Amino acid sequence: MIFSSYEFIFGFLPAALLGYYLLSFFGKTAISKAWLVLASLFFYGFWDWSYLYLIGGSILVNFALGRLQLGTSIKTRKKLILALAIIFNLLLLGYFKYLNFFLDNLAFITDGYQIEKIILPIGLSFYTFQQISYQVDAFANRADKYNFLDYSLFVSFFPQLIAGPIVHHSEMLPQFTKKTFLTPRARNILIGLCIFAIGVFKKSVLADTFAGFANPVFDGAQAGDVTLGFMSSWTGALAYGFQLYFDFSGYSDMAVGLGAMFGIKL
Repeated sequence: MIFSSYEFIFGFLPAALLGYYLLSFFGKTAISKAWLVLASLFFYGFWDWSYLYLIGGSILVNFALGRLQLGTSIKTRKKLILALAIIFNLLLLGYFKYLNFFLDNLAFITDGYQIEKIILPIGLSFYTFQQISYQVDAFANRADKYNFLDYSLFVSFFPQLIAGPIVHHSEMLPQFTKKTFLTPRARNILIGLCIFAIGVFKKSVLADTFAGFANPVFDGAQAGDVTLGFMSSWTGALAYGFQLYFDFSGYSDMAVGLGAMFGIKL
């Protein structure tokens, strides 16, 4: 489920907004935040439910280690906890993102057995670096103690979960406690919808149109087509550049717009 898909726009997003604001309207602050965490985890698990264990475990371990750091003033103990937190996060990232690379090269050098490919979970880099930043600030006493619900929402908030932006806890977590976050405002929703619509246009119309010019050129080059000329090669290269730009720009606009609908500034 991607932001520009029909199931997201006409199914998931209205349900997430309606459930969140209804609960907020009736004063169910904690439950409305829990609803948004569950909605975000549903959104993340839509690709592969097995990876919910991964993000859930990452949130639990990082929250616990962050609390341990903030709960002690002994420098050596804080250094040890910080080291454990960074090692845990980097091992998680290294296993899923880089183990295939090393094993493939080892198998190539030694003519050995190639293992089954490890699939990289979507968004892993974003929420891993986000939490490393939190751990470093907890060590330096630049982080406050937040409850588990707010911390879970900070990590899993679906508008920025799968492709960023990588947000800082000092910018995000205080917003979750503001009244504007818990109050439905037509202005926020309207602004969010406008920015989101611009992003959808960039992605679905501009980026996908440029992809129609770029893909045949790159597919031909990969297939060994030696007939590609000067004009077709440059057309493909330039179209690919614009495709990438409008893909990322459109996605960023959609993320910012979605955050605004909930009263959150990304």
